[in-house]
Parts: sequence; structure tokens; C-alpha cells
Amino acid sequence: MHGHSNTPRDPLFDIHDKVYLIAGACGGLATPLIDEISARGAKMAFYDINEIGLTELQSKFPDALIFAGSIDCEASITACIVKVIEKFGVLDGMINAAGVLPICDSLSIDYGLFKTCLDVNLNGAFLLSRCVARSMQERGGRIIHIASVSSNVANIDYAAYASSKAALSQLVRVLAREWATKNILVNAIGPALTETKLTREYLSDQHFRQNAIDAIPMQRLGLPSDLFGPIIMLMSKAGAFITGQTIYVDGGRTTV
Repeated sequence: MHGHSNTPRDPLFDIHDKVYLIAGACGGLATPLIDEISARGAKMAFYDINEIGLTELQSKFPDALIFAGSIDCEASITACIVKVIEKFGVLDGMINAAGVLPICDSLSIDYGLFKTCLDVNLNGAFLLSRCVARSMQERGGRIIHIASVSSNVANIDYAAYASSKAALSQLVRVLAREWATKNILVNAIGPALTETKLTREYLSDQHFRQNAIDAIPMQRLGLPSDLFGPIIMLMSKAGAFITGQTIYVDGGRTTV
């Protein structure tokens, strides 16, 4: 285990031996997050459409379960959860880090791409939530989605992405209310533009990069590690009375 300012076994933030499903496990936000969750002693299952990426994760985390499937296929998600419970006996939580980010002006964006964005970022999030919640009826659990500051701010050329993420934040609120009495807590994290594999192509354009930095009051882009604290809080005892929220981790971006 690597060191932390609050130790991995701090009872308030302890996730040791808890079982979490990570969807979109091969993505840019998930990869460093998985390292953090592993360092804290949790058990993990990985769900992604990227079979090569899953094989790499399996070699790094031999005790984890891997399952290849699409985020918008309910049968596949359900089959994955069955495997998780067969292997670990329980599912304590799910983190959905799957997402697509098309940046294109609204007059020219391909409608198929627009629909794909909604299928992954919204419809997939709904199906994941529902399948996971069905397995949490008896003992509760935690569901955490990665939303975006685009849930809240209107960036030019983000029509598909911003619509999907705004809808995701509202979905989180509704599901939280529906499932509160079952102690199934549903929340989202809203990062500012973060340096990951997903955003690398756009951020290599220095004009785009500088504009993104200028829009953030703290004058830097987000890092995946910025999200660790809020996510661990929502996964652990520290988040026991938090549900229906999108927590913005954005260097002040949503204040602009």
C-alpha cells in the first residue's frame, strides 16, 4: 500500500474488503482510480467493452473479476453482476466511469454520434444503476457516476455531451429519491476538464488547452487524483447520509 495522509484503514473512509464494480474500467479516469481503490484493500470487478484493456487489468489485478460487455446492454450487465456475486458473495457499490466526449458544433455533428453519446453517457448509466440496484435490495449500497461540469455550464460545441451529463445529474437525483428507503445511495462526481486518455487528443491543441485553463478559476486542468477524495468519501462510511448529489470537483469552474 502506498501512503496517504489519511491511512487506508481510517474507519471513516475504510473500504477494505468491500466489493465494487467499476464500469468503464479501461478508461482514463478509471485507471488511476482503480490503483487507489486497490491500495485501500477493496475487491473489484471490471466491466468494459475493451477486451484488450481488461486483459491488461487482469494481469495487474489477478484477484479481480473481469467481464467484457457494452454499457447499454442490460443482459450483459446483469450477467456480470451475477458473476460478481458468485465470486465475492456481495456487491457493495458501483462506480460508472464509462463515457464518450464528442466535441463538435451543433450544425455539423453527426446525429449517430449524438445518439451514441446519449446511449453511453445516459442510457448506459440508467441500465447500470438499475441492474446494480436490483442486487442491492436487501442490504443497500453505493452507486457513483462520473458526471461533468458540463451538467451545469454551457460550453460551445458540447451539445451532445452537456445534454447527456445534465440528464445524468437529474437521473441521479430521481434514482436517489426512489431508492433512499432501501439505503441505496446514488451520487455523481462532476469534474472539470481533466487530463486523461479521453481528453488527450483535444488538449494537445494548445489554444483549446489554454482556453480550458482560463475558464477554471484555479487556473489548472483537473487531475484524476483530484477525484479520489470525494469518491472514497461517497464509497465509505463518510458518505452515509449523502444521496442525490452531483459533487463538482472543478477548481471553481461552475462558479464562472
